[in-house]
Amino acid sequence: MTALSEFHVDGHLCVVLLDYVGSLDKVDAHVEAHRAFLERGLKEGVFLVAGRREPRTGSVILCRGIAEDIEALAQTDPLVTAGLATAEVVEFKAALAVSAIARLAQ
Repeated sequence: MTALSEFHVDGHLCVVLLDYVGSLDKVDAHVEAHRAFLERGLKEGVFLVAGRREPRTGSVILCRGIAEDIEALAQTDPLVTAGLATAEVVEFKAALAVSAIARLAQ
């Protein structure tokens, strides 16, 4: 049995759940701007992982930071500003993670 202490991490993370409220045709028309938004967040180190929900009803973004900051950022997503998606931000205090993720969460 492995001691949990090797998985200890201490950091604030958020999950952004985007829910599409517009048609997929309209979402697709804004997808390039959304991808540019994601790329900026990844380059800045705020976004850690992003991907499409399955089934395709929205997106999920794992972020480093506190809810207040991530909520403000999520509201600038082109899909949100176009009224095609809503963003729910769930903050959590990371306590356990594999080493590759623990380094990112600090």
